[in-house]
Amino acid sequence: MSWPGRLFDMRDALVRMVLLDLAGVCYLFFVPHSNSTPTTAQWILALLAFAVALVAHRLPVLNLVAQAALLAVAISLVDDFTINQVGASWALLEVTMRARHARPIWLAAVLLAVVDLTDSIGDPPRRFASGVVGLAVEVGVPVLLGLVIRTNRELGRQAVERALAEQRQHESESRAARADERSAIARELHDVVAHHVASMVLRVGVARHVLTDLDPRVGEVFDDVHGTGTSALAELRRLVAVLRDPDGVRGDAALTAIEPSALPAAIGASMDRARQAGVIVEADLDPAIGSLDAVRGMAVLRLTQEALTNVAKHAGASAIAHLVVAVRDGSVHWEVTDNGRGGGPAGVPAGGGHGITGMRERVEVLGGRLEAGRTGTGWRVRTVLPPVTAASTDAPVGSVPRERKAPAGSPAPEPA
Repeated sequence: MSWPGRLFDMRDALVRMVLLDLAGVCYLFFVPHSNSTPTTAQWILALLAFAVALVAHRLPVLNLVAQAALLAVAISLVDDFTINQVGASWALLEVTMRARHARPIWLAAVLLAVVDLTDSIGDPPRRFASGVVGLAVEVGVPVLLGLVIRTNRELGRQAVERALAEQRQHESESRAARADERSAIARELHDVVAHHVASMVLRVGVARHVLTDLDPRVGEVFDDVHGTGTSALAELRRLVAVLRDPDGVRGDAALTAIEPSALPAAIGASMDRARQAGVIVEADLDPAIGSLDAVRGMAVLRLTQEALTNVAKHAGASAIAHLVVAVRDGSVHWEVTDNGRGGGPAGVPAGGGHGITGMRERVEVLGGRLEAGRTGTGWRVRTVLPPVTAASTDAPVGSVPRERKAPAGSPAPEPA
């Protein structure tokens, strides 16, 4: 709000009265008068007007009545009653600006008009008519200006209310759109992905019971596929439930969460899967990860799963992967490195992966940093997840897409 508009704000009545009093003092000292100097009565009436304006700056009706009374006295005692006349007119302006109804405004205007007309009582008709015309300045202008200020203030208030209403409507529409998107995703996950995963788990289970003379190693593979599929199906169902009812999710930080006490065991299971694929996994886990919040705990688990899957896919069997998860000053330091010297695993398709992209998005949502790139002959992925209270203050840092040298004649693989 500009200073002229702020000058007529209801909270700044005292400022207006101080400026008005200073203007009155300047008038008494510096403006030429009919007499050489203001009379004592003129000074007394002016000082009383100044004092009343300051004391009653929050009581516009009382101020108007007092100023009108001083004006009536000034009209009968002094020749130059400009100070009291301006004080009464300004008091009428204050009443007009601050009155909640029209009735006090018109009663105040009539009171001031009657007081002003006492100066014209007994004058010739032409001079009396001139006094009536003078009411347009002494009474009409304050009322008109006050009404304009009231109207502008009301229009401003209505504009703010409309803007807030539009903002609420926009937020409501955005929430409805996000809810529709979540519902659509939940339907697709339930009707397509979960259906196929359930079918795969069922067929693997049937195969385990029908094929009784399998090699024990093949049986272990079937058991692992069946267990992994069952876990994936359970997580898909939980994800569908979260998408349909996101109230339990903390913001958009994660769609699922894990109990803190279960995190070490879940990371251990991920390492066991990587070892079954032939990767040698070395881990340095801070015991404090068992006390992480559920959102960051899930992020650490997903990052670990994705990174170890990438090691098995790109570095191959017999590669050595080193996992580090540490908690320092409330921040989670996570890192996976490999030596990149394993043999290429059979049956692993190349290209078309989005693993690094998904990892980066998960980390950035939590306000962390993701770095991915070569280190010696291998590959390193690391991140720092800040404490929850500071998660929104760190800027995300982009990562370097992972590339590996593929055997001659084959396309270069990309992250899963």
